[in-house]
Order: sequence, then C-alpha cells, then structure tokens
Amino acid sequence: MLSTQLPTPDSLRHTHRFDEGNPLAEKNTLRVAVLTAVMMVVEITGGWYYNSMALLADGWHMSSHTVALGLSLFAYVFARKYAHDSRFSFGTWKIEVLGGYTSAIFLVMVAGLMIYQSLERLISPSQIHYDQAIAIAIVGLLVNLASAWLLKDGHHHHHDHEHEHHDHHGHHDLNLRSAYMHVLADAATSVLAIIALFGGKLWGISWLDPVMGLVGAVLVSVWAYSLLRDTGRVLLDAEMNAPVVAEIRDVIDASPVKARLCDLHVWRVGKGKYACILSLATDNEASPEYFKQQLSIHEELVHISIEINRIGGSRHELLPLPSDNIIPSPCRERENTQPHLAAQG
Repeated sequence: MLSTQLPTPDSLRHTHRFDEGNPLAEKNTLRVAVLTAVMMVVEITGGWYYNSMALLADGWHMSSHTVALGLSLFAYVFARKYAHDSRFSFGTWKIEVLGGYTSAIFLVMVAGLMIYQSLERLISPSQIHYDQAIAIAIVGLLVNLASAWLLKDGHHHHHDHEHEHHDHHGHHDLNLRSAYMHVLADAATSVLAIIALFGGKLWGISWLDPVMGLVGAVLVSVWAYSLLRDTGRVLLDAEMNAPVVAEIRDVIDASPVKARLCDLHVWRVGKGKYACILSLATDNEASPEYFKQQLSIHEELVHISIEINRIGGSRHELLPLPSDNIIPSPCRERENTQPHLAAQG
C-alpha cells in the first residue's frame, strides 16, 4: 500500500545553492594570475628587444592568459558573492562555466595572433639574439610549471572530494580547467620556443623559430576547441546524453508503481549535480513524492520536479518512453478533466 502522508511546507523548502565552490582553486588562480602577469611583461619585452618571434609569441600568449586568468578569478569571486542571491534560480555555478567559455575564446584569439606573427617572420626573417632569448624562455617555462602545479593541486583536491560522494561524469571544475589549460598552453609554447632557439643557435636553422610558433598555435587551437565544446554543452543544457538520463529512465521503468515517462528534461546545476523535470502518466494513485523517493538513490539529482497525469488503465497500456523522447499519444492527449499533481525538491 502506498504511503498517503503528504509533505509539509517546511519540508518542501530547499536551498538553490547546488555547488559549494572551490576556495583552494580561487586562491591558487590569484597566485597564478600574478605570476603570469609578471612573466608576460618580461617575455614581451625580451622577445621584442632580442628579436625572437617564438619568445614574443609566448609573451603575447601570456598576455591573453593574464586576462583569462583574471576572468577565471572574477568568476570565482562573483559566484561566491552572489551564491545566495534569489535572482539566480539554480545558483551561480554557471558563472564559473561562463568564465571558462570566455577564456576559451581568448585561446582562439591567441592562436590567431600566433599564426599571423609567425607567418610574418617566415616571410620577413630577422636576426635573433639567441642567448638572451633562451634564458628568458627557460625562466618562463619554470614559471609556467610552477603555475601548473598550483592549479593542478586545486583541481585534484576538489575532484577527489567530489568522488567521495559519487563517481560520476561531470565533476570537473570547468573554470579551473580553463585556467589550467591556459597555463599548459604557456608551458607548451615555452618548450617550443626553447627548441626553436637552440635549433637556430646550434645549427643555424632560423626558420625553426616561426615554425614552432605555428605548431604552438595549432596546439592552442585544439585545446581551445575542447574547452569551448565542454563549456558550451553546459551553458546550452545539452545533457540528454549524460549517464544520469538513462538512470532516471531505469528507475521509472523498475518502479513497483507502473508509470509512463511522458517528458524528461535534465540539466546541470553544479559539478556533477543535476536538476530534472519529469512528466509521468499513470492510472495509480501514487503521489509525486513517491517517485521522488525512488529517484533519491541517485545523489547527483539535487533538484527534482515531477508532474503526474492520471489516465484510465483500460484505455492505455503503460509502456516506457522511447529513448528519443518522442511522446506517445496517451501522454499528448491530456484531457482537461484528468487531474495532475506536481512536486518539486
């Protein structure tokens, strides 16, 4: 027999802050932004003065990273400051994702600048002061490696903390990942610059300097595409192929109370945390709260809204909703005389 106990108003109230933030990443991002800004000035000045395209490209690359890291830091601060602001229906986590998306756009711009300057140097080569340029590039690489270590520590700490709760796709801090990618891109271009400078110094192949700039641009473009794809997916709520969607279907199919899943919407509201809206059709007297309890086995579902539509058991056979979300006719044909119930949580 189904429980007829109804929830109280107080039990239906809940917070809309679904993500606790990443304080360690915020602190380390500030440190890395300062380090990057200082090294940016050194590399741009040194590349211009010693006429090294690879070093200059790395410096301009760092300038965009300085701005991008500042955006990542701003996203952390803004998301934390407005975490309890009621204007944000599902919290402020997507501000961090937006910061990651914007950083990815900066990566694309950097790749374009690197290609332009490298082609210019290929067409019009000029003399390079190798010893000084190599020294600056090595210092830049050390700064990048230190920055990567700082950001990697924050990423792993937060990622491990999430896995204590549930081993599920989508736990990554995309804002931190964007900052980490910017630093890795800096480190990669520094390595390429050092290779190019040594090649020119030891074997006289000066064309290697701009060629390595082009190689670095391709590498940065690949990383930018990956970040744009992942952050764009979250911002556009393209989550219907996430594993949690199949898990929701399985719970409804296996429920002791037979119901047809008429409509389903799933989107991400935090790292590894999802909200969902379900529309069910059943000839039973089950309440929305009953199905919420069934779905509660999946901890990544932190906000569940359920609508139940009563249908006559003699008229329609309750079959599962096809995986392509095409709504069967019993779910579309909702008569005005048939009641429905809804619950959120």
